[in-house]
Amino acid sequence: MKRNMGNIDSWIRLIIGAILFGLGVFSVVGWAKWVLVVVGAILVLTSLFNYCPLYSLLKISTYKKKE
Repeated sequence: MKRNMGNIDSWIRLIIGAILFGLGVFSVVGWAKWVLVVVGAILVLTSLFNYCPLYSLLKISTYKKKE
Protein backbone atom coordinates (compact mmCIF):
# COMPACT_ATOMS: atom_id res chain seq x y z
CA MET A 1 0.00 0.00 0.00
CA LYS A 2 1.39 3.31 -1.09
CA ARG A 3 0.60 6.27 1.16
CA ASN A 4 -2.01 8.55 -0.41
CA MET A 5 -3.20 10.67 2.54
CA GLY A 6 -1.57 13.79 3.93
CA ASN A 7 -1.21 14.63 7.61
CA ILE A 8 -4.14 17.05 7.78
CA ASP A 9 -6.44 14.61 5.98
CA SER A 10 -5.32 11.84 8.32
CA TRP A 11 -5.93 13.87 11.49
CA ILE A 12 -9.37 15.02 10.33
CA ARG A 13 -10.36 11.41 9.57
CA LEU A 14 -9.04 10.25 12.94
CA ILE A 15 -11.01 12.85 14.90
CA ILE A 16 -14.27 12.42 12.96
CA GLY A 17 -13.92 8.62 12.99
CA ALA A 18 -13.36 8.54 16.75
CA ILE A 19 -16.40 10.77 17.33
CA LEU A 20 -18.65 8.63 15.10
CA PHE A 21 -17.37 5.41 16.66
CA GLY A 22 -17.95 6.79 20.16
CA LEU A 23 -21.46 7.94 19.31
CA GLY A 24 -22.26 4.53 17.89
CA VAL A 25 -20.94 2.65 20.88
CA PHE A 26 -22.22 4.86 23.69
CA SER A 27 -25.33 6.78 22.66
CA VAL A 28 -27.19 5.64 19.54
CA VAL A 29 -29.38 2.53 19.45
CA GLY A 30 -30.77 0.40 16.65
CA TRP A 31 -29.41 0.06 13.13
CA ALA A 32 -27.89 3.56 13.18
CA LYS A 33 -25.55 2.38 15.96
CA TRP A 34 -23.93 -0.15 13.63
CA VAL A 35 -23.69 2.30 10.75
CA LEU A 36 -21.84 4.81 12.96
CA VAL A 37 -19.55 2.11 14.39
CA VAL A 38 -18.61 0.77 10.94
CA VAL A 39 -18.10 4.19 9.33
CA GLY A 40 -16.12 5.41 12.35
CA ALA A 41 -13.92 2.31 12.32
CA ILE A 42 -13.23 2.67 8.60
CA LEU A 43 -12.22 6.32 9.04
CA VAL A 44 -9.94 5.50 11.98
CA LEU A 45 -8.26 2.60 10.17
CA THR A 46 -7.67 4.57 6.97
CA SER A 47 -6.21 7.33 9.10
CA LEU A 48 -3.83 5.00 10.91
CA PHE A 49 -2.61 3.38 7.68
CA ASN A 50 -2.49 6.71 5.77
CA TYR A 51 -4.13 4.89 2.87
CA CYS A 52 -7.61 5.27 1.42
CA PRO A 53 -8.79 2.66 -1.11
CA LEU A 54 -11.36 5.09 -2.51
CA TYR A 55 -8.59 7.63 -3.17
CA SER A 56 -6.72 4.94 -5.12
CA LEU A 57 -9.75 4.17 -7.26
CA LEU A 58 -10.29 7.84 -8.01
CA LYS A 59 -6.54 8.52 -8.46
CA ILE A 60 -6.52 11.14 -5.67
CA SER A 61 -3.63 11.83 -3.32
CA THR A 62 -3.37 14.44 -0.56
CA TYR A 63 0.11 13.26 0.39
CA LYS A 64 2.87 15.71 -0.43
CA LYS A 65 6.41 14.28 -0.55
CA LYS A 66 9.18 16.39 0.91
CA GLU A 67 11.88 16.92 -1.68
